Amino acid sequence: MLTEHHFPDSATAAVDLAAHIAALLEEAIAARGVASIALSGGRSPKPVLEALSGVALDWSRVIVTLVDERWVAPTDPDSNERLIRESLLQGPAAAARFVPMKNDAADAYAGQPACEATMVALPWPLDVVVLGMGEDGHTASLFPGAQELAAGLSSEARTIAVTPPAAPHERMSLTRRAILDSRHILLQIAGEAKTSVYDRAMAGGPVEILPIRLALCQDAVPVDLWISA
Repeated sequence: MLTEHHFPDSATAAVDLAAHIAALLEEAIAARGVASIALSGGRSPKPVLEALSGVALDWSRVIVTLVDERWVAPTDPDSNERLIRESLLQGPAAAARFVPMKNDAADAYAGQPACEATMVALPWPLDVVVLGMGEDGHTASLFPGAQELAAGLSSEARTIAVTPPAAPHERMSLTRRAILDSRHILLQIAGEAKTSVYDRAMAGGPVEILPIRLALCQDAVPVDLWISA
């Protein structure tokens, strides 16, 4: 099931999305005693994370991990881990347990086995997966044209190392299998360019062309979209 939530601007959408995430986490804690969430990086999630960080929640029962990560130091400006630590894990949310993807391996390919073991140890299915989408239709670090895309879409593993065709840095990404092993998928889309990509994705076609279709064009996991100008 796919549900659209429309907002006049991204700031309003971010506040509403943060409230929705908090409600899902609270629901998970009440039902199972623990809640798990995988988050995406980039510019769009920052206001969501900042709004979420101040929510009164039993954060000690929340496990936070990533949908994907650039293979850079956690102090690097491009690090998703840094974004999470600076934008979410502050105030009440500092009590959450954070599970990073980046480890000490020299590159993402060498680091994948240890990252896989870390991810496998999480409580699956994840309660919430918050995806992003690029203007090329990629989601997580599953890029159209990447050599690793076919494996990322078909592998039974939960993680895969990826070299993007154009974007910088090697990446670690959740696979399609991991993304769909979740209870709720949330996606934020802002601006005409990304709305156009979304419309193209929903019109049908191969997931290899627009990998975001792996989430949008399936019936196993409910998907909610926050769409704004």
